[in-house]
Amino acid sequence: MSSSPDKATRHPTLSHARRPLTVTIPARNEAGDVVPTPIAGEYPLTLYVDRREIVTLMTLGAAPEALAIGWLRNQRLVDSLDDIASVQVDWETDAVAVTTRSGIKDADERLGSRTVTTGCGQGTVFGGLMDEIDTIHLPPDRRLSQATLYALMEAVRHHESVYKQAGAVHGCALAAGEGDGCGILMFVEDVGRHNAVDAIAGRMWLEGLDGSDKIFYTTGRLTSEMVIKTAQMGIPFLVSRSGLTQMGWEIARRIGLTMIGRAQGKHYLLFTGEERFTR
Repeated sequence: MSSSPDKATRHPTLSHARRPLTVTIPARNEAGDVVPTPIAGEYPLTLYVDRREIVTLMTLGAAPEALAIGWLRNQRLVDSLDDIASVQVDWETDAVAVTTRSGIKDADERLGSRTVTTGCGQGTVFGGLMDEIDTIHLPPDRRLSQATLYALMEAVRHHESVYKQAGAVHGCALAAGEGDGCGILMFVEDVGRHNAVDAIAGRMWLEGLDGSDKIFYTTGRLTSEMVIKTAQMGIPFLVSRSGLTQMGWEIARRIGLTMIGRAQGKHYLLFTGEERFTR
């Protein structure tokens, strides 16, 4: 499986239907005072492909078009950005309509093998996805230094976010090392970590970004699906402030992904891929 970006020149026609990320409600504090309080928005978004209902995602609404594209990419329902003719979001019907240029190959068989996993955001995986793991090849020569890791955590700490205002969301970042520093290229928040990673996958595809020299950061747990999605984007480094699952650890070891968890401040645990990490 190639991890390099597609070279297709045709991009889909996109709506631009971003929702407000927060709403403010009255709340009562510990002193009994009523205070205006921002809370994260949450909206159902039903995905239709060529008029066929596929799945309903709960989303913050920050990047619904990129979310739909990234979800289809990570489920391997489309092989190229060039396969997608348009992505149109309509919040009056809470729907996103994706029109392809030639349909989804073996749609009945592939959609029939979908399963819903546990965990927030109702992440989804398809039958056969695990069979593709051994075809993923991450670049063996990339390295991540401890100084760059610290710089990433500092950059994330200072990044303005919905979480700081309202809590109740997960955030994911795509970052690139700059010497001993680290710069955030994209930062997406959503009510589910799977939505956030799919939105970044969609944006990477739209912008033609290569993942081989990038770092993926998430506030969420390092589950098997998060590991697989990071590897599918060709990214060799996965960092989280949270912990991991056994299957996530096993898959990361199997594909040679460098996975770091419990990363906050100057503290972290390096779980897999020690050969890529330098102190």
